[in-house]
Amino acid sequence: MERKPLVGIIMGSDSDFPKIQNALTVLKDFDVPFEVHVMSAHRTPHLVEDFVGNARKNGFRVIIAAAGGAAHLAGVAASHTTLPVIGIPVATEMMGGLDSILSTLQMPGDIPVATVGTGSGGAKNAGLLAVEILAVSDEALAEKLAAFRSALVEKILKKDAAIQEKVRS
Repeated sequence: MERKPLVGIIMGSDSDFPKIQNALTVLKDFDVPFEVHVMSAHRTPHLVEDFVGNARKNGFRVIIAAAGGAAHLAGVAASHTTLPVIGIPVATEMMGGLDSILSTLQMPGDIPVATVGTGSGGAKNAGLLAVEILAVSDEALAEKLAAFRSALVEKILKKDAAIQEKVRS
């Protein structure tokens, strides 16, 4: 039996899909069910309002919204739900994506959006932040997250040992 998705991922364009892959990979690695949709804050605002406005009722616990340029998707999503919204500013050719960052980051007081960086690291962090939010009330997920963090320490220690060996050579 398929589990209900806990994370709803929306993106302003299908061209954003390759740029959010690391978020999907993280959610899959942590076995967190999710859904992905294309909907635009500007072209299909009624779809955004309907999806996000009913997200809690439909079992979602976190929304991730990815958009570039006039990246208002996360803010529009946040205005229609009290669920946590994580914005991924998708890098564009204009200003190296600074336009997307500012559009996602500069939310007015009272309607928060957690904003991650652009690029593959930002998408990965969006997935990890969604996992952290869910882990607050899911002990098994919290344990997986702790194991992930422990593995990071081991990874860095191995890299440090390799550098030390190069320095000594």
